[in-house]
Amino acid sequence: MLAIGDELLSGRTKDRNIGYLAEMMTVAGIDLKEVRIVGDEPHLIADTLNTLRRQYDYVFTSGGIGPTHDDITADAVAAAFSLPIGEHPEAMSRLSAHYVARGLEFTEARRRMARTPEGASLIDNPVSVAPGFRVDNVFVMAGVPNVFQAMLGKVIESLPAGQAIESVAVACPYGEGDIGDPLRALSKLHPGVAIGSYPRFDGERFSTEIVIRSRDKAALDAAASAVSTMLADKASGAPAATPG
Repeated sequence: MLAIGDELLSGRTKDRNIGYLAEMMTVAGIDLKEVRIVGDEPHLIADTLNTLRRQYDYVFTSGGIGPTHDDITADAVAAAFSLPIGEHPEAMSRLSAHYVARGLEFTEARRRMARTPEGASLIDNPVSVAPGFRVDNVFVMAGVPNVFQAMLGKVIESLPAGQAIESVAVACPYGEGDIGDPLRALSKLHPGVAIGSYPRFDGERFSTEIVIRSRDKAALDAAASAVSTMLADKASGAPAATPG
């Protein structure tokens, strides 16, 4: 994912799209591998986009496709693909009808939201009409969270679903420092499973939530059982299992 906007880097806007995308990708069985945040600099956006699109199957962007002068994402995407940019006929039709229905002038600023790189296909916007667009494996969407979410819903419908990742959460009464070594050993014993630890503090003591994830149900169950056994052994003082 590529999140775009000076306001994200200055802290003025707190991003809500990254977490939502991560949740939806997990449900769809698609691995989110990397997230970058860049400011409103055309060359930086284009260079970063070129790096990501050549490395991953899909790239999702957020931000910078509104009506103001600093909404430059469409231009940067066009530059990344070495494509001319212009007003997309269907986007123009949708926006024109939208503003006529509202009794508002279809100004030059509003027409900017119809600009896409040549050959782009549109991403529907059921919230505020102004569409996002797709070029090759790059999906360009709005930064406003409810609009981003609506657009992403349309995008996911068009993507082939992967095998969903299942997860099991195991409550652990020990802090991470107490279980780090046995968890590392279990990770080596269960290479097809991701085992993560997330510290908790209730104001009095530390604990940990251990989350096990895998697309293989049998492997997931085996790792979850091993984690539970490790915790039981620790409580009883028995030595932890080690890789053979």
